[in-house]
Amino acid sequence: MDIVSLGPLADQLLAAAPEATGDRSARTVYGGHGRALGQTLIALRAGSALAEHQNPGDATVLVVRGRIRLTAGDRSWEGSPYDLLPVPDAVHGLEALEDSVVLLTVARQLG
Repeated sequence: MDIVSLGPLADQLLAAAPEATGDRSARTVYGGHGRALGQTLIALRAGSALAEHQNPGDATVLVVRGRIRLTAGDRSWEGSPYDLLPVPDAVHGLEALEDSVVLLTVARQLG
């Protein structure tokens, strides 16, 4: 079992974000495709966003750094460090209000 230190990885991803497509970079830190649980650390530069998309399963967003806005339809929620936001079971998007890092956790239905 490997232990992942999120602080240094958040620094690396934020440093890489300006050179990446969409001003964001990410790395899966646990699970992923074919696994029920997936956790991905995502760094977004201020003003960048994850376009609206469907929820792939039960999910949460933990704000590690910065401030973000999670939107679903005409509703929105803002989060800052250590806020845990449940992702609505609906089409949703995420915007970085400042340089931000979030930990996305998704529990997928397999089979």
